[in-house]
Amino acid sequence: MNKLKSSLLVIAASVFISAPTYAADIEACLITKTDINPFFVKMKEGAKAKADELGIKLSTFAGKIDGDHETQVKAVETCIASGAKGILIAASDTKAITTVLGQAQDNGLLVIALDTPLEPITAADSTFATDNFKAGELIGKWAAASFGDTSKAVIAMLDLNVSQPSVDVLRDQGFLTGFGIDTKDISKWGDEDDSRIVGNEVTNGNEEGGRNAMEKLLQKNPNINVVYTLNEPAAAGAYEALKAAGKADDGILIVSVDGGCPGVKDVKDGVIGATSQQYPLLMASLGVEAIKAWAENGTKPANTPGLDFFDTGVNLVTDQPASGVPSIDTAEGMDRCWG
Repeated sequence: MNKLKSSLLVIAASVFISAPTYAADIEACLITKTDINPFFVKMKEGAKAKADELGIKLSTFAGKIDGDHETQVKAVETCIASGAKGILIAASDTKAITTVLGQAQDNGLLVIALDTPLEPITAADSTFATDNFKAGELIGKWAAASFGDTSKAVIAMLDLNVSQPSVDVLRDQGFLTGFGIDTKDISKWGDEDDSRIVGNEVTNGNEEGGRNAMEKLLQKNPNINVVYTLNEPAAAGAYEALKAAGKADDGILIVSVDGGCPGVKDVKDGVIGATSQQYPLLMASLGVEAIKAWAENGTKPANTPGLDFFDTGVNLVTDQPASGVPSIDTAEGMDRCWG
């Protein structure tokens, strides 16, 4: 048994004791931001595999693009009407979605947030997620240690979208904190007044958005030498923009979050300097188990001690380790990657 499988079993056991395998007439819903991003593709695969194992009917829904709130609202309404026992959701609008999710809870459904905490986090019955602030902080500390004289940094911030869902804010503010920049109001991005920051542009979490955002920031300042990206598709787009501008070989540091196999390969190939790896399959499989337990005996999963969510873990992946910043190399990252 490899190390990842072993760790998943240990984590699963610490959340709750699984009920018997047979789960007749239990329906669960998975609602993701998109069905294109490899992160959510793997999340769907993990949920389906666990649902099949436990004999649970799983219905899946996704927004047309990252930020498609209305499609997610309709999906929740469909799940309530279908008699589902629980909803697993990676919300696009972490504030606005709470109203309809409250209706789901009023109808007896268990609501579990995956990856992206709701606002407030207590709007979900439980949250299975990466510590997204820590994920951002790791790449921020690595970038600072690798860059050297951070006073000379010229930073591009490639975020998610203007609604600033919690995952977007946590990664952004974690990165800046790790890099040593005053975040001002840590509950939102873009209010920083540090002259090293060229600006914030949104990417919608995809490659095209990353390319467009990078092009806009290069127009503001062609001397950018540090690029923060919300996720690896955005990082890939940013690199394409840098390449088109003749800057791919200028030693610009690109950092990201996700840990999918294409992203880890980009780290290995030198496109991305470091990425924080998260584990969507674990989030989804534990979520399905939680809905089964809720349907059969009314129990809810426990949080990680000291946190208001269940932490599914994060590792910094890089082949250029920095002193004082824990990391794994791309060989181990490929063993643990997804997508």
